[in-house]
Amino acid sequence: MLLVIKSYRDNLVEAFVVKSWENGVDVFRIFDSLNWMPNMIKSIETVRLHTKALAEVSKCYTVDIQNPTRKKYSLSYYKQFAKDIENSGAHILAIKDMSGLLKLWAAFELISELKQTVRLPIHLHTHDTSSLQAATYLKAIEAGVDVVDGWIGAISGLTSQPNLNALVEMMKFHERDNPYNMEVLNRHSAYWENVREYYYPFESGMKASSAEVYYHEIPGGQYSNLKPQAESLGWGNKLEEIKKTYRDVNELFGDIIKITPSSKIVGDMALFMVTNNLTVDDIMEKGDHNIFLNPSSLFSVETLVNPWVGLTYDCKKLFLKTSRPIRNGPNEHLEPVDFDLEMELFKKKFDNSVSFTDLLSYLMYPKVFEEFYFKKKEYGDVSSIPTINFFYGLSPDEEVLVEIAKGKSILVRLLTFSAPDEEGKRKIFMRLNSQTRIIEVQDKAILVTVKENLKAEKGNNKHIGAPLQGKLSQLLVKEGDRVHRNQPLFVIEAMKMETTIAANEDGIIKQMV
Repeated sequence: MLLVIKSYRDNLVEAFVVKSWENGVDVFRIFDSLNWMPNMIKSIETVRLHTKALAEVSKCYTVDIQNPTRKKYSLSYYKQFAKDIENSGAHILAIKDMSGLLKLWAAFELISELKQTVRLPIHLHTHDTSSLQAATYLKAIEAGVDVVDGWIGAISGLTSQPNLNALVEMMKFHERDNPYNMEVLNRHSAYWENVREYYYPFESGMKASSAEVYYHEIPGGQYSNLKPQAESLGWGNKLEEIKKTYRDVNELFGDIIKITPSSKIVGDMALFMVTNNLTVDDIMEKGDHNIFLNPSSLFSVETLVNPWVGLTYDCKKLFLKTSRPIRNGPNEHLEPVDFDLEMELFKKKFDNSVSFTDLLSYLMYPKVFEEFYFKKKEYGDVSSIPTINFFYGLSPDEEVLVEIAKGKSILVRLLTFSAPDEEGKRKIFMRLNSQTRIIEVQDKAILVTVKENLKAEKGNNKHIGAPLQGKLSQLLVKEGDRVHRNQPLFVIEAMKMETTIAANEDGIIKQMV
């Protein structure tokens, strides 16, 4: 098991922020997965010094400040962190409640205290997994919070944000009412209700809100990915066990804040344990002898082992073994990116049409960019295809208008398609702007088994292949025989002629296929 936490070099972070601002980003929500201030400083400085955008610096909320049994993330902890954020030069203080754990009375207490601690505007963000968060927002508003996040009605709730339409109605006639056109909001909701149906395969699987989130503490964004991730491993039927193990792993790791990427580490470890039928006791007792616990992987970066929010002593010893953790910022140990050199290598790998923005995307997310680039190379720009046709194709005799450029559209009608051939390919009969076209496509829903004989590798002198197609009429050696250079090996019959193939050097017949 290899779970790598990747730190980005300071000049890459700076370039990415500046280019994002130039392309339209005007509010940067900056956070560290474990509320470690040193990891946010470069991003904050870049936003303030090199852009005209706003730096909304977040503190991630977890547990419950009113729970006396869990003192690690207390009210005093959040107040001190808020002061640190204000002193960093932030324009806005954000509270990022990624799991929806902030209950209403805790919200009132937290916001009230923060209003007395800092002079920054306070923005509260939460997920509505339990369905309690509208009440949490109301108490936060009563305490003086400046901004809350909502989402349009049809795609709100559950692992998403609270219902914006309902929040607007909730605030009507309140002294802090911010008037909206409800007719327009409801029309938007009706539109997205239809669109959401297209994305049904990507839903989290939740049918109703659940207070179970206060038990496992899985962030809303991760919960929606957990089910397909488990299904890809063949464990879709063990989601409840995975959620329980997620809680166990969190306790094993010392009750860490769970948000990207720390939440992924907890989730991946939980999936690994369920897949291999391991318990926490197994990890602690046998982990030292397992390959998945190696010092080059899990928690070897100080981002996740710093003194305040890091692992327990036993966990550090188990995961790091004899390695010494980094005691300051990971970026301080990384050389700056040579953008000229990287651009040169980038163009060689792809083509000369790529831009500096593409390079930044690649350096930040190499696998994502590669997949995007090669898919676009193969299929072109598919963004103009209507969503429902992109996901589900065309029905026979269905016609759709596709705008391929400004003022340029094509009319596409599917006529019919053939049965699959032995290779699983179908002929598709279409009309493009009334002209008939036939294309051949691979039907990926059909399992095709193709038997191929092993072929001699080009340039490998130890492989002796047939120089021409024909019938193998005689085999003159068998596996294990010692042969000499120019000794006959086999005879091929083709076009009423026989050709004898000889050994090109001394050796032993290892395999005949």
